[in-house]
Amino acid sequence: LKAADAFVWHAESGRLDPVLKVNRLDLQLLKGIDQQADILLENTVRFANSLPANTVLLWGARGTGKSALVKSVIGAAQAAGKPVALVEVVAPLDTLPALFDALASVNRAFAVFIDDLGFEAASEGRALRSLLEGGADARPDNVRLIVTANRRHLIPRDLSEQESAINPRDSIDDNLALADRFGLSLGFHALDQDGYLDIVRGYAEAHDLPFDSEEAVNWATRRGSRSGRVAWQYIVDLAGRSGKSL
Repeated sequence: LKAADAFVWHAESGRLDPVLKVNRLDLQLLKGIDQQADILLENTVRFANSLPANTVLLWGARGTGKSALVKSVIGAAQAAGKPVALVEVVAPLDTLPALFDALASVNRAFAVFIDDLGFEAASEGRALRSLLEGGADARPDNVRLIVTANRRHLIPRDLSEQESAINPRDSIDDNLALADRFGLSLGFHALDQDGYLDIVRGYAEAHDLPFDSEEAVNWATRRGSRSGRVAWQYIVDLAGRSGKSL
């Protein structure tokens, strides 16, 4: 567990497989989320230095760079010589205690990454709530969770359930309790056209690709979305048409 910069947790076999090449971007290529990047990097560096640091929830519009930022920030911390590794969880969340046991005895900081998390009911998130804070089995000091989600509160608000409850406030509090246990919550919002073009420009300059702003806007219009993900997909298409590799 000190031989790689990133791992993937496979609960069915109890294995942590090393990732030989992490799919991430240089932090400087992520445009329009400078404040979120600075906050997440500062929290990650504190954690790697064995200083107090929070668990993190990155929430907001799809394709706005949440997952990319997590991997880029961990890479930036590693490039600065910080002993932190990324562990991506693709297994059921009830296997997290076994993962924590595997990491607890290793003299290294581990950022446990859960991507695109969401629950349909408050009861589904209660196990994770206890692992974040308040459970009898404490999370190891060398482990912090970083979670991305499209919803700020992770659980959709059921208005009919709230209306039928004896005390509607209890129902609301139960739905919000999970998100409240993340010490650091960072929002990501939909891009305007200038922000989208700034991302396209950054990618194009990094890969020495000339681009036409009107064409890039038309690409986003056809997709019905302006986001960092759509900007990268345009760059992939542009590079392919230009006969250049990325």
